Amino acid sequence: MPLQQSPTLHSGARYHGLHSLPEILSKPLHTTNLSLDLLSRGKVRDIYAVDDEHLLLVATDRLSAFDVVLPDPIPDKGRILTGLSQFWFERTTGIVANHLTGVDPVDVVRADERDQVRGRALVVRRLHPLPIEAVARGYLIGSGWKDYGATGSVCGIGIPAGMRLAEQLPEPLFTPATKAAAGDHDENIDFERCAAIVGRETAQRVRDVTLKIYQHAAEYAAGHGIIIADTKFEFALDRDGGLVLIDECLTPDSSRFWPAELYEVGTSPPSYDKQYVRDYLETLDWNKKAPAPHLPPEIIARTSEKYREAFHRLV
Repeated sequence: MPLQQSPTLHSGARYHGLHSLPEILSKPLHTTNLSLDLLSRGKVRDIYAVDDEHLLLVATDRLSAFDVVLPDPIPDKGRILTGLSQFWFERTTGIVANHLTGVDPVDVVRADERDQVRGRALVVRRLHPLPIEAVARGYLIGSGWKDYGATGSVCGIGIPAGMRLAEQLPEPLFTPATKAAAGDHDENIDFERCAAIVGRETAQRVRDVTLKIYQHAAEYAAGHGIIIADTKFEFALDRDGGLVLIDECLTPDSSRFWPAELYEVGTSPPSYDKQYVRDYLETLDWNKKAPAPHLPPEIIARTSEKYREAFHRLV
């Protein structure tokens, strides 16, 4: 039977239901168990084959720190990641195509499995991802700050001397990275190496689209009290060679969101992500290898709250 498109996917109804906090509070889901063919289980997403043309991406409530998946899920994290991705995919369709299909995830699983996918899953086109991460940086922070301190540039791009931590860059930068194997870190690369990996024309298209999406999103978020310091995207090519935005889009897991009211140059602003978890884990006598320790209830609650706050501000 051919997959049927959901008439509500692009109407806004699905993520509008997340506006009220009591409506989104749900039983945490750490690991899915569906009757479909499991292709991979990542740090957050479980990926299943629907058929030869479609995949089911399920955003669980798993959270990783220091490249180790923690045993305790964060309530509503997966629903928030999915809702935010849908929101941004819809807002950026005028810039680039994306992998959404309009198929309702509850229609591709058994009736007794629907609670595992409702509100937290997407049925997407089955494509071959490009072997790079497309990173846009608007502020000097993270690995960009470290690179600047060592070389005076970021991924081979020269920027003015004397810049301070978290300072806004003169213009947004495209700083690609290679995709690392599980448990390893992505490696920042310059544009020439990116072009050698995917081809110069494709690299130029990815760069241009990445910066357009970032600039559009940064302007929108600024009007909602959030600074998008940096973000990363994944792309694929369709069978006609068209560029397609895939995976997730502008979530706290793939982006550095700062509350504008707390931003100050020279300091590392708090972000809407797993900062509370990382800070707590740093206080423990843990070697940052699996198995990870359990989290106290207050750390879990505070982390969930920060994800929800980002969603409420943006959506």
